[in-house]
Order: sequence, then structure tokens, then C-alpha cells
Amino acid sequence: MSSFRRKDPSKQSNLKSYAGTHISPASSSIANTSTGITSLDDILGGGLPLSCSLVVAAPDLHSSYGDLVQRYFIAEGLACGHRMCIIDDFAQDFMQDVMWFPRSSSAPIAETEGSASSSVKEGDGMPGGDFKEDEELSQEDRKVKIAWRYENMKTFQTTVSASSSTLENYCHVFDLTSRVPVSLVDEALRSQRLSLVATRGPSSTDSERWSPTTSALRHIEQVLQGQTTVPVRVCIPFLGSPISWGDITTTDVLHFFHSLRALLRKYPHGCASITLSPKLSSDTWGGSGWLQKVGWLTDAAIKMTAFSADPSLSATFPAHHGLVHILSLPCPSTLVAPSDRFSTLRGLASSASGFGGSGENNLAFKCTRKRLIFETLHLDLDGGVSERRTTAPSSTAVELTTATGASISAATGEKCNHTATGDHTHISGGPKIDIELEGGARDPPKMDAQKEVVAVEGAASGTSDKKAKKPKKRVAFFSERPDVYDF
Repeated sequence: MSSFRRKDPSKQSNLKSYAGTHISPASSSIANTSTGITSLDDILGGGLPLSCSLVVAAPDLHSSYGDLVQRYFIAEGLACGHRMCIIDDFAQDFMQDVMWFPRSSSAPIAETEGSASSSVKEGDGMPGGDFKEDEELSQEDRKVKIAWRYENMKTFQTTVSASSSTLENYCHVFDLTSRVPVSLVDEALRSQRLSLVATRGPSSTDSERWSPTTSALRHIEQVLQGQTTVPVRVCIPFLGSPISWGDITTTDVLHFFHSLRALLRKYPHGCASITLSPKLSSDTWGGSGWLQKVGWLTDAAIKMTAFSADPSLSATFPAHHGLVHILSLPCPSTLVAPSDRFSTLRGLASSASGFGGSGENNLAFKCTRKRLIFETLHLDLDGGVSERRTTAPSSTAVELTTATGASISAATGEKCNHTATGDHTHISGGPKIDIELEGGARDPPKMDAQKEVVAVEGAASGTSDKKAKKPKKRVAFFSERPDVYDF
């Protein structure tokens, strides 16, 4: 009998279990919590680990995709019954725009210790209503009516499917057309499960040492100390916004990230999600390598570059709204990020198992009417799905000429007279086909004169000159511009 036994993670783990968390697939000593977006959880390796921070850089001034990620983060915290802390001067307005479940069904919300039992009223909705109906309709539409043999083949997917663990209180499905009930927000405020912290000005006693970042760190530490029975979610929607944070410097931001990481390691039941303002999301503000520095001081960092700033990219990738660039990935207690092994969208695990592999997939995102989706970047069909791929057939008639001299028009089916010149019969007009029958073997000289020819000539020279030239295909890559795939 062998002395080596496989370790069972369920028996070996002494990790305290929280509501709305899962054991990391990479280590049984790490608990993951969901960001509220299934595809983003896949990129992070199963979710955001507790004691880690996520930073989203959104440099586009005309969109708010980074802010949308934070709303998902807070909505997931409300659904799981976590303790939440939002640091922003306009936190109340931020909560009014948080998305919620579809309005077609109802189910209880997770209860927390020290808070009253709460449930969603009829009409507030829970996952599984509208989305299930949409899935049934889409399956009916996808039913193959032609080439039915391919119906059972695996469909081409650019993202991961919605989480099936809704009943396990993890990674819920939210609807962007729904809003969180005001009564639920008020109840969370009364039970102190939700804290709205403003970046106030300095007091008279510590005006010389005060800064918005140090004030935010004090509030975060107080929240982490006061609640240890449930996970704590810290959310900063617009870090570095001039209205709330004033004239913040690069030193203040880097010191804030370094201190926040130390606090999260000290209190491992907390996690943080931060979106940089458009000003702080570009290298022009912090100098060369600024975002790389942010990635080194945080556990996870991604950059969402929208196409609204470059119309050529919007025309090249009409099915996407922007590119996703990964700066860093969470790897607590490990040297290699779990995302390298367990992420489906990145594709490193599948390429490593194959012969040679294809490297990491390029990632993009799109925002539909109901949800935000991260997916693999792919080119659409050349010219779009509504344009013709082949040249239209010509409308000129084709004439069939027999060996006896009679010609039959393929378009009308009528016989017509013509004049023979040499070996071929020329007809003014469209193309022709000369056909000679083998029955004329009794007259050898005539057979030598009329050879076996099947010729199709083009239209007359006058009509060929009038043909319009084909438009040149538009090329998506320019020599004077950087490559589209050069991130």
C-alpha cells in the first residue's frame, strides 16, 4: 500500500467560510469573492481574492465603463449581504444608479449577522427571470433549419457563460435596465452594512498633515476593524477626481496603494475595488511607466480603453466597445497567478496543453442593453454580414450553336441565324457556345473544317468598357499607425 495520499482540499482547509465567497481553485487557503461580472471573474482566475485589491484604469473621457465595473461590485455586495464602504463625495448619487436583478421574479437576499432579515419585494426581481426567457428564445432562434447535421456541434463562443451558481449566492446576474430598490439601500444604511464616506476637507487641528488619501485610509481601517464576521468591500469610484480629491500627486497615489495593500493583508476579510479617474489613467499624467507602477503596487489592475477616441478602431471592431489590457493579476500566497491556469478567456491553459500553443488571447469588452461583457477579441466578417461577397451574375444571353449551323439562345430558347467565320461562329451581342455533334462522321472534310470547340466569349468590347471598377477594399492596418494588436 502506497504511503502517498492525495490531499483533499475540503478536509485540509481550515479557512473560515463567508457568505458569497468560494474557495480558490488554486489554493484551499484562499477565498474568492465575485466582482459581479462572470467574465471578469474568469480573467481574475475565479474572482477577486479576499485581502486583495482591483484597480480599473479607464482613460476615455466620454464613457464611464470603469464606473460601471464599480456598480457591479457594489450590487454583488448587496446581493451577498456583505459590508460595503463607498468613498466618494457623490456616493448617494452613485448608489441610485446601481443595477439590480430583473423584475420578473422574487427571492430572498442573503442575511447577515446583526442585520434584520431582508427580502426583495415582488417586482424587484432576482436572477433567472428575463434572462432565462431570453436564453430560450435565443435557443429557438439558433435552431438549425439548413445543414441540420451541424446543430449538435459546439458553438463558437467569445466569452464565458453566465454563472450557474446563483443558488449558491455567488456571482449573480444583474440587469442594467433595473435599479436597486431605494428601500433596500435605506435598510443597508440603517443596519450599517453600507457606509458612504465623503472626502471632507481638513479640520483645524490637523490641517497641515491632512490629505484626501490619508483621510480615506483612516476610514477604511475603521471599517475593517469594526466588522470581522462578513467580508468587507471597499469601493472608490473616481480616485483622483479633481472635484473630490483636489490636486493629488503621484506620490500620494502610490503611497495610498501601498498602504491599502498593507491594510488588506492585516485584515484578510476585506477587499477593494478602485477606478482611476481619466486623468490618472494615462501615462501622460504620471510619466512613462505610470500604469506599470500602479500594477506593481496593487494586486490586480486592468485598463479598459474605449474605441470612442479612435473612429478607425470602431469601424474595424464594430462588435466591441473597447480593448482590455491586463497590467497585473492577483496571486496571493503564490508565485504564479491562478488566472494563468484557470482562465478560459485568456486561453493560456488551452494553449499550453496543445502542441506549440497560440499564446494569450486578446481581450475586449462590450456593453449591451442588459449587461457588461468581457470577451476575446475577434475580427468580424470582411465587409459585414449585410454585404454581398460575390460578383452578381451578368444578364447577357448565352447562345448555343450546333454543328449544322443552327443556334439556340439559352435565355429565350429560340433559334436564330448567324454568320460563320473560320472555325467559330461570331454573333454580335453576348457570349456564345459552339457545339458540334459526333454524328457528322460521314463527312470527314466537313469535320476537319468544323473542329470540336466549346467556347464562351465575353460580352462585346463596348459593354466591357462600361463595367464599373470594383472599389478597393478598406484595409484596417496602416503603415504610419501602430498595429491594432499592439497593446
